Amino acid sequence: MARSVTRILLRGSAVSVKWAPFSTAAPAVSSNSQNQPSDKDNRSTWSKIFLFIPGAITFGLGTWQIFRRQEKVEMLEYRQNRLEMEPLKCNDATHSSEDLNNLEFRKVLCRGVFNEEKSVYVGPRSRSISGVTENGYYIITPLEPVSNDPESTQSPILVNRGWVPRSWRDKSLEVSNNDKQPSTPISSSIPENEKSSWWRFWSKKPKYIEEEVPSVVAPVEVIGVVRGSEKPSIFVPANDPSSYQWFYVDVPAIARACGFPNTTLYIEDVNENVDPSNPYPVPKDLNTLISSSVMPQDHLNYMLTWYSLSAAVTFMAFKRLKPKKGHR
Repeated sequence: MARSVTRILLRGSAVSVKWAPFSTAAPAVSSNSQNQPSDKDNRSTWSKIFLFIPGAITFGLGTWQIFRRQEKVEMLEYRQNRLEMEPLKCNDATHSSEDLNNLEFRKVLCRGVFNEEKSVYVGPRSRSISGVTENGYYIITPLEPVSNDPESTQSPILVNRGWVPRSWRDKSLEVSNNDKQPSTPISSSIPENEKSSWWRFWSKKPKYIEEEVPSVVAPVEVIGVVRGSEKPSIFVPANDPSSYQWFYVDVPAIARACGFPNTTLYIEDVNENVDPSNPYPVPKDLNTLISSSVMPQDHLNYMLTWYSLSAAVTFMAFKRLKPKKGHR
């Protein structure tokens, strides 16, 4: 009897010792279960915030289009008002760097002679005529002073005369290459017996000396708009003056290539009186100066697009967070 009681007590103590670790670890498990809901709450809060970020970004882009549209309207009105002013005389316009910036989009009247030998071709630039696209170039020619003419410009001016076909540039490069080739002396092929005085006496022919009469270049008057250098995109290659390749208008670089100072005035010809018998160069249209690649109406369309996208994304976010009703 005593032995059986002892065995029962020993078994009870073993069971209590054996389950002791589990009983002590139970509070730790309960503490972890209390921390897990807080982590889930934090994750759900951040996920809710991330759902509204696309809507906020698109709303900001739409608001930015409003300010950009207002800036574009003011810029075009500024150009329009300056182009409507009376043309300045070229000699009245100072050629300092600060004054050139203030003169941009002002009409000027210049008188001088074109130096065709220093013409620069910038391009290629395409031109569409009746749906047909043709590649060509802008020709920039220096307008130089006329001697003994008080109304002439007192310093050279770079004039963008307009668009010309590609053949103009090809012909200009061909002429410049021919001028660089050294002239070879013509060897005399007269026989020795023809060099005698008797033969020269009977075979003497009258020599007609053709004197080159210098061509008189008539002065021209140009009405142009003061412009500055172009800002090329990252896809436009760099200019290479040594090989006569100009991809965009860089006024100081073109002036140096022509032997003029960096502050040389640059204008774009806007003369609308084009001679039908001599259609090239084609001057720039004045309306192109008061237009932009992105007009104010385009900014308005972009604004409506971004706001519509923002409303759609925000509505989807609210729809995602709305609790679902259980099916009965």
